Amino acid sequence: MHVLAAAGGGSDTLLGVLGVIGIFIAYWAPTVIAVSRHVPGWGQVVVVNVFGFLVITWVVALVMAFRPVPAATGSAGG
Repeated sequence: MHVLAAAGGGSDTLLGVLGVIGIFIAYWAPTVIAVSRHVPGWGQVVVVNVFGFLVITWVVALVMAFRPVPAATGSAGG
């Protein structure tokens, strides 16, 4: 009986690994979003994301990552 119970453990391990990977990706999502959107002050998002271990700090980092990005006002041909 013990051998049969241990045989199904592989799928639990795979789900556990996929769960950890999913949590890792979700945790770093605000940083990735802020950097990819070129949000001004994206470093602040990184700091809040790195040092905030609570759900509320993750939400704050996510809100900061979705701040509006100012339009580029560069002149061509200066």
